[in-house]
Amino acid sequence: MPEAHSDFDVAIIGGGLAGLTLAMQLRQESPDLAVVVLERNRLPPPVAAHKVGESTVEIGAHYLSDTLGLSELLERTQLRKFGLRLFFGSGIHDDLSKADELGASKLLPAISYQIDRGKLEGDLASILHERGIAVHDNCVVKRASISDKGSLHEVAVKRNGQAETVRCRWVVDAGSRAAVIKRGLGIGKSCEHKIGSAWFRLDKAISVDEWSDSEPWKRQCNRSRRFSTNHLMGSGYWVWIIPLAGDKTSIGLVADPDVHPLSSFNSFDKFTNWLSFHQPKLASEVMDARDTLMDFMFRKNLSQDSNQVWSRDRWALTGESGLFADPFYSPGSDFIGISNTFISDMIRRERSGEQFPMHAAVYQQMYMSFYSSTMSLYEQQYQGFGDTRLMVVKTTWDYAYYWSVLTWLYFRNVMTDIEFIRSVQPGLIAMRELNEKMQAAFRARAAEKYEDQGKSRFFDQTAIPVLYDLNAALLEPMDNLDSEFKENCDRLNSLSPMLLSLLAEKASDGNRACSLLGDLRQRFN
Repeated sequence: MPEAHSDFDVAIIGGGLAGLTLAMQLRQESPDLAVVVLERNRLPPPVAAHKVGESTVEIGAHYLSDTLGLSELLERTQLRKFGLRLFFGSGIHDDLSKADELGASKLLPAISYQIDRGKLEGDLASILHERGIAVHDNCVVKRASISDKGSLHEVAVKRNGQAETVRCRWVVDAGSRAAVIKRGLGIGKSCEHKIGSAWFRLDKAISVDEWSDSEPWKRQCNRSRRFSTNHLMGSGYWVWIIPLAGDKTSIGLVADPDVHPLSSFNSFDKFTNWLSFHQPKLASEVMDARDTLMDFMFRKNLSQDSNQVWSRDRWALTGESGLFADPFYSPGSDFIGISNTFISDMIRRERSGEQFPMHAAVYQQMYMSFYSSTMSLYEQQYQGFGDTRLMVVKTTWDYAYYWSVLTWLYFRNVMTDIEFIRSVQPGLIAMRELNEKMQAAFRARAAEKYEDQGKSRFFDQTAIPVLYDLNAALLEPMDNLDSEFKENCDRLNSLSPMLLSLLAEKASDGNRACSLLGDLRQRFN
């Protein structure tokens, strides 16, 4: 049988979240594009799909709900997230109210979601089919031959066992860690941030709300803590507990291998044994529900880097095939939204006959800068993850920086406005340098490897004025972008010395509440 050939404007390797959302964005922005998605597995994916990245934060949630117009689908089929919640000392208390807790007492204004990836990706594949986009499953990509002469690229695939060649003007690798293009071009880059992870899902709701009988503790929050991205924190590690639609639960462990080697938790039995020693309350819950186990997966070297993510030669990487930082703070879908936005803009420009190489270079510089700044939040800091004071101060800064700079740029829809980006570049550089100064202080504290035992302290993020105000401001109508950004920078410049003082445990200036931090200092008492 002769080999089949087919031509498209854009071929997307990989039908996971990154590939499917890119296809949807391309169809919305350039309806006449002929797009094909080449997915290795059968679609729709199973409910237990071995996929991490269930928790979204503001950029990723905004990309899905607003940029792609999926808000009704998300509200109907997924769960509204109750923010990030960290517990310190949870491993030594039967009563969770005796641990220290950092989290929100009520929902912050900007929406985020807990995503069942298998369910969402199945829905996205159906939507693309309805919109006339070709999604080929059971399609194994063997190689991608990149043309640098302006001619079509060729993607060699085996679809349902039959060899085919897909020819395309643009080829985008969204194939996760298979990274066909990255490997073929030899542009992979070693990542110094070494972490390992294992995760599984249970067909049962695991609720931290039931880990204490204290009524005052339960009344601290106006909705169930179960809907948060709950983290059990310790020196060198964190454990996530994430609710999924249908009363399912995702549980995972991410650890510094120098402290907790992956070999100590790379099977379900090893994982539960590890929990029995470090987080016995969760271990008991997991053992009681082990007959509902849906899947188990582990991976070393979770973080990924690359020397390049796209090119004037009309190829690009998105999702984990390009860069992946660290799942703490849940930035995975953020980077999907940002990279897909850049890629869609380049394809649109090239399609309309514009010169786009300058945009490709600027977007890559921006994307790499965002990745580098994000990585700085994690590098050499895991040993401080059990330190209440450090993590309260650190998360306050990290979120303020995230909402003031990267999230603000995305919500204001200026990521592809090169003229505006250049106009604020001095401020962006200054804020990046300030962030590096803050992360250096956090790394120095983390090196002390302090681990709190818990004192029943509750650090309410909604009572920290700078956090609530910055989050709410994301939803406000655009005013004067230059003055907005300047105000954000001024606020970060004022916040930095306050947090460094708090980290150093310096005496407070009386007991007055601070306009940026509220009564945060007093909450450590």
